[in-house]
Amino acid sequence: MSDIAYSDSHWMRRALEQARLAAAEGEVPVGAVVVKNGELIASGRNAPIGRHDPSAHAEIAALRAAALALGNYRLDGCELFVTLEPCAMCSGAILHARLKRVVFGAADARTGAAGSVLNLFENRQLNHQTAVQGGVLAAESAMELQAFFRPRRVTTDPLREDALRTLDACFEGLPDYPWPAHYLQDAPALAGLRMHYLDVPPQTGVPPSGKTFLCLHGNPTWSYLYRHMIGPLSAAGHRVVAPDLIGFGKSDKPKKEGAHSFAFHRSSLLALVELLDLREVVLVVQDWGGLLGLTLPMEAPGRYSGLLVMNTLLACGDLPLSEGFQAWRAWVAANPEFDVGRLLQRGNPQMSTPECAAYNAPFPDRGHRAALRAFPPMVPAFADSPGADVGYRARTFWQHAWSGRSMMAIGMQDPVFHPALMRDLQAQIRGCDTVLELPRAGHFVPEHGAEIAAKAIGFFR
Repeated sequence: MSDIAYSDSHWMRRALEQARLAAAEGEVPVGAVVVKNGELIASGRNAPIGRHDPSAHAEIAALRAAALALGNYRLDGCELFVTLEPCAMCSGAILHARLKRVVFGAADARTGAAGSVLNLFENRQLNHQTAVQGGVLAAESAMELQAFFRPRRVTTDPLREDALRTLDACFEGLPDYPWPAHYLQDAPALAGLRMHYLDVPPQTGVPPSGKTFLCLHGNPTWSYLYRHMIGPLSAAGHRVVAPDLIGFGKSDKPKKEGAHSFAFHRSSLLALVELLDLREVVLVVQDWGGLLGLTLPMEAPGRYSGLLVMNTLLACGDLPLSEGFQAWRAWVAANPEFDVGRLLQRGNPQMSTPECAAYNAPFPDRGHRAALRAFPPMVPAFADSPGADVGYRARTFWQHAWSGRSMMAIGMQDPVFHPALMRDLQAQIRGCDTVLELPRAGHFVPEHGAEIAAKAIGFFR
């Protein structure tokens, strides 16, 4: 065994080298390496076109080479690193080889068999289980695919057959939401779905700060949640980027709840940050914006300089979910057609009828609402839940490696993530000593965004 303990990122970079070789040969850029006891055993890359072989995926090539090198078709104790989530064929081969662990980069929402479409590795009826971890260098892996497919695309905004797109007319005349739409689609991490985002520059005539406030919403809201913060931040010289998660807002909406996974949504956000090349980022998170967003900076710490965290949590699966959250999850299951605007108005009686209608605008019927139903069960409840391992790594990052400035805004009336839970989260974030308590705010804290923005502008100078 080597004296050097290489990280997962190191081996994924070796797999990325294979992916680039595949691209140079005209193959879809997917690469893989097999490692045992810290040593590289074999590598492989996609070659089905050149070899006229539908089984010539990167994983299969790497497994074959490793079996020859070790003189055994059983690869006990070996780990496979691959740049794209394995398909069903490759997952079956991995299980037959008795691999110890498989680590992949970008999720594959169309054919991924490690959690995106199905998860063969969780099937306890099979006689071997291989540990699986996704999202390692996901953005870099996705960008290799994007660079390969971009010249081949004929149109930039087709709609997948298994998805819906809310009509533009539904968004006409929204109060306090004047900003133009931007779309990201040509990104492999999105699997052909179109993601909407706002990109509001510093106000004309104001010296730009160089900072970008990346505002991530949760369930069941969308970028409209940040309308009270965007204007003041822009007027103070900041750029504001506010995406709609897939399934929400103006983004495309898969028809099936099973299309949503922690890994898919995390990879799509990582791709957004990379493709927009966001730097000097102040990460602004609430609800699922935090569950996902708090796992992003550890992948590229140099891009982030600040954190503004509102009612959310880091879900590692090692602590029971709060009674308030369990009640929310049960309520959504019992009321799948709930009125989104009315829900927000319960904790924000100052909201107008047109504002309530704006929150309902993206979801005109049941087909558009799959994400609203899918997200509550996705919160990692156990240590082996999808996303729990990523949350655990993120918690370690925030406790020990984070060096940016941090502040917290707490909606004191939140029954889901109540103040005591937020204080627990505060203790997990290194240097988070500044707290803004909002006595009248409930769960959807950015509805009090003007006060929060004023505090943030002074804090993140």
